[in-house]
Order: sequence, then structure tokens, then C-alpha cells
Amino acid sequence: MNAAYPLMVFVLVTFAVAGSMYAFLQPQMLRAEQLRRRTTMALFGSSVSAAPSRKKTIEDFIREAGEDGANERPKRPTLEQRLRQAELPLSLRQYWLASLGTGVIALGMLMTLTAQALPVIAILAAAIGLLLPHLFVERRRNARFQRFTQEFPNAIDVVVRGVKSGLPLADCLKIIAAEAQDPVKSEFRKAVEDQTLGMTNEEVVHRLAVRVPLPEVRFFGIVIAIQSRTGGSLSEALGNLSRVLRERKKMREKIKAMSSEAKTSAGIIAALPFAVAFFVYLTSPDYISLLFTTTLGNMVLLGCGAWMGMGVLVMRNMINFQI
Repeated sequence: MNAAYPLMVFVLVTFAVAGSMYAFLQPQMLRAEQLRRRTTMALFGSSVSAAPSRKKTIEDFIREAGEDGANERPKRPTLEQRLRQAELPLSLRQYWLASLGTGVIALGMLMTLTAQALPVIAILAAAIGLLLPHLFVERRRNARFQRFTQEFPNAIDVVVRGVKSGLPLADCLKIIAAEAQDPVKSEFRKAVEDQTLGMTNEEVVHRLAVRVPLPEVRFFGIVIAIQSRTGGSLSEALGNLSRVLRERKKMREKIKAMSSEAKTSAGIIAALPFAVAFFVYLTSPDYISLLFTTTLGNMVLLGCGAWMGMGVLVMRNMINFQI
């Protein structure tokens, strides 16, 4: 009973502090969403009470596009879509075989390096086999999207110059598919193939936004949709979009430079407990082995891991700026 009392106190204090932090941070997390809703209601009204026969204006279309993007949660891409977006020539069967091979290799290494029970080693190996291929695909996918974002303003400039010189949009897309750099070249080549099947420009750019789910591509699709439905100067609209995307890129690089010091500090703070535990294990293994060999030590490790994870997430939200 006496041995269990400190453990009970530790668990209760942990849940009490975690609940207090959640109650304190929850209003702040909801404040941005409430501000967005109030701004939308103040600018556009709580509902759209337009007559059915009224012609849709540009402002109405932009408002609907913005509300759709704000109220509709982005669908998580399937594994097949993520493999295609990462430009990996793998089928689902090959991906799962690679995950199985990674898990088997991890199982062999863990059995060689550790003396834990077989169920624990099997669970760790299964987690490694599922996590490492997923991280590899996500890293390659994000790198490809980053290259697309860097090259995409140049592709829009090609469309602007082509439209100003009198070329139709379809011919401008063909020029990008032939002259641009990958991955913009490959994606616009698929768009040209969609055009040859009889799709409209609006449908083509919509499919492009589905294949490349980036805000920049969605902006491009909105501009093309507005021009096809309401008319107007396409070259001027795309020229403004190109300038906006370049300014976004400059702002993103500026934020990256200004937050690099905070990210480095967060990485050092997050790695410090593991480094201290490693050096203590080298100098006094019996002293720190109590954390792994006793029930109370395991609970302390679990609580510390939970607190470390919460701290890392808080630091990540503080220094991760989205534009």
C-alpha cells in the first residue's frame, strides 16, 4: 500500500495538471475559429438570400470558394495517392512487402541488441516496419511538393505571356508541359492529356488541384474558374496571382530564417533529457536501471514521455507558422 501511494499521487497530479492546461489553452485555440466566423458574418452576412434568377457575381463565387475551403475538411489522401504524389513506382502490394521486410530486419536487430521479452520486441518491430516506410513516403512527397511550389510561379508567368500574345490557355498548358521543369512538367503533361479527352479548362485545373493538393494550385484553379464563368482579363488575374505566390515564397523564407533560432533551441531542449539519460547510464548504470526494472520506474518513464510529448507539441505550435 505504501509503495503504491506515491504512484497514485503521481498519476492524479499528472491528470490534474494536464486537465488544467487543457482548460486554459482550449479557449485560445478556439479564438481564431470564432474570429473567422464573426468576420465572415460581418462581411457577407449569416446566409445568402439571393433570388434564384440573380446572376452570380465574382464576389459571390469567391465567397463560396472560400467558405468551401474553410468548412470542408481536407480529405486525407489514400496510400495509393500518396505513393503517386511521392512519384514512387510502387504498387500497394510492393509497399506492404517493403514494410514487412523492414519489420523483419528490425526484429532481427532488436533480438540481437536487446534481451527484452519476445512480445515486446515484436511490437517494437511492427511499429518500426509501419513507421519507417510511411515517413519515407511523406518526406519524398513533401520534397516533391516543395519543388513544385518553387517552379509553379514560373509556369504561371508562361501562361500570362502566352495569353497576352494571343495564345489560348490550352496551348499555354502544352508549352508548360514541354518546357517546364519537373514536377511541374509531369503534372501539366497529365493536364494536357485530360484536355485531349475533351475536358474543359475548369475540369482540368480541378483535377490538377486534386493531384497536387497545394494552396497555390487551388488559387490557380479558382482564377481559371472565375474567368471561365464570369469573363475578364485572364492575363491580369494570373499576373496578380504570380506576384502573390512570389510574395508568399519570400514571406515563407523570411519566417524560416526568423524561426530557425527557436527551432534549434526547441531541438536542443527536446534532446537534452535523452542525452542526460545516456550519459548517466554510461557512468552509473545501476542508478538509472531502476527506471526500466521497476513498476514505479516504468510509470515515471511513461509520465515523463507524456509530458515531453506535450512540451514538444506546444513548442512546435509556437514556432510553426502557416501562411
